[in-house]
Order: sequence, then C-alpha cells, then structure tokens
Amino acid sequence: MIRAVVFDVGETLIDETRLWSRWADRLGVPRLTFLGVLGGMAALDRSYEEAFELVRPGIDVEAEIEAWRREDPAGLRENFDADDLYPDVRASLAALRDAGYRLIVAGNQPPQAYDALVAMDLPVDGVYTSAAWGVAKPEPAFFAKVAAVTGAAADEILYTGDRLDNDVFPARAAGMRTALIRRGPWGHLHAARPGAAAADLLLDGLADLPRLVPCLA
Repeated sequence: MIRAVVFDVGETLIDETRLWSRWADRLGVPRLTFLGVLGGMAALDRSYEEAFELVRPGIDVEAEIEAWRREDPAGLRENFDADDLYPDVRASLAALRDAGYRLIVAGNQPPQAYDALVAMDLPVDGVYTSAAWGVAKPEPAFFAKVAAVTGAAADEILYTGDRLDNDVFPARAAGMRTALIRRGPWGHLHAARPGAAAADLLLDGLADLPRLVPCLA
C-alpha cells in the first residue's frame, strides 16, 4: 500500500505560465513565440534552456538573471509565489493529508524556490529541492534521497510529476509507484506517448488522487 505521496513542483503544483511570460517580456519576444518555442523543446526532447538560445543567440542566462535582479529587486522575475499554485493543489493535498499519507514536495528547483514553497504553507510534511540536495532528477541519487526523507519503502511511495524522463521512468527504476499529470507542455506531450503506460496513474489534475491512491495495490 502507498504510505507517502511525493510531488514534483513545476507544472505539477505550480502553473509556470506567468514565469515564462515574464521571461518572454524580458527577452523582448512575443509571449506566444517564447511559449511556442518551449513547447517545441518539449516535443523534441530538448531542454528548456535551449529555448533561450533560440530566441536570443549567445545569451548568458545567469548574467541575465543577475541583471534582472538588479533592475527589479522587488519583482518575481524568474520566480513563483502562491498565486501560481494550480487551483486544485491545496484541497487535494489537504484531503491526502487527512487520509493519513505522508506528503513531500521534491523537485528540480533553484535555491530560492525552497523559501517560496515554504512560504505557501502547504499541508505537506517536507519541502526539498535539487539545489539543496546537490543532485537533480533524473539521477538515481535524487530518488534515493526522496525515499530517505519519506521514511517509507520505495514501493510504498507514489511519485507524481509531469514528465516521463525526469519523473516516471527514474522513479519507477527506483522501485516507486508513479503518477503522470497531464499539465504543461511536457505533461500533455508525454501523456500521449506509449511510455505513459509505465505510469501507475495518468491524471488530468490532482483532485482525483485522494480517491485513486488507495486503489493502488
């Protein structure tokens, strides 16, 4: 039986539309263009970082972030806050917590994401990021750390995310159960691939999790 449910962050809990739209504005390209290029990266199994190079050849993203921070120190810039949570997040997490599951947030995120997530006061037992751990998905060491912080056996953990390559496949290889959520460009594209059959659950949102998790044998 499942004892712990672990959640990815981007396009699982967080709607990244505002974040990527601000980046488009920063880069001086139409929002539709940048969002479309990101979708292209997802379709081609290329990293989202390559979208920056395509719309601004030669860009130094870290230098751009630093300049943005100096120019707009009080703005969200490349970050997110509670207003970016998907509408079903709080109620779904609360229902799972009330049902007795241990809930963990663990995803590939920069250092500042930890404080942003903690400030949301989500009904979870812990928040962890790749930056703090020093290892990122899909590395097996990331999922070993996930198992360690849940205190559950691997086959008692359900890892929920929007990607096959970063979430479903490596979590499954670690012995965990998996849920693939059809959100964001990667989520919609990956849910349509044959590999999606590897996931124990295919979700359109989080609201069904409290009902479906107890059904996992």
